[in-house]
Amino acid sequence: MKASGDVTALLHAWREGDLGARDRLVPVVYEELRRRAAACLHREPRRQTLQPTDLVHEAYLRLVDQQRAVWRNRAQFFGVAAEMMRRICVDRARARLAVKRSGKWARVTLDPGAAFSEPLDIDVLDLDAALTRLAEIDQRKSRIAELRFFGGLSLEEAADVLELSLATVERDWQFARAWLFDALSAQPAAHDS
Repeated sequence: MKASGDVTALLHAWREGDLGARDRLVPVVYEELRRRAAACLHREPRRQTLQPTDLVHEAYLRLVDQQRAVWRNRAQFFGVAAEMMRRICVDRARARLAVKRSGKWARVTLDPGAAFSEPLDIDVLDLDAALTRLAEIDQRKSRIAELRFFGGLSLEEAADVLELSLATVERDWQFARAWLFDALSAQPAAHDS
């Protein structure tokens, strides 16, 4: 049985109440979660103190605390993990801002696949606010962007999570990326005072 099958089988067993399956899930998903957390934190200021291991542990604690989660498959699990990582990163950025009121910037690229281009500097709080505004216009496009930015999911994985065709996700990602670029480059940081 391949790893994705292992993850899905363990999630189904956990959903049915097998807490041992939940515990066996950790080593199966840990490295993938850590890789995604490292990608997410790579966009954070170098001064930040959250390490990928810390982000994985905090996200995992929130994931296992889900009382009503109906785990379907590996893609859905990583989609929920992306949402948890977004919340953790945003909460930490808000806490840093509240303490220091310095408007620190996080590095976020609007094209994670563009390894050779210079990413646009965006504050994680501004990105969160823009994603929230985009969700008011189109929830699906906002969710795709969240999965890409905070979960490091590929377009194929996002399509699996959202149960959409790859072509639909590619179109929505193109729109979301352009919309976010416009929204984020046209305004000063929302929390600057």
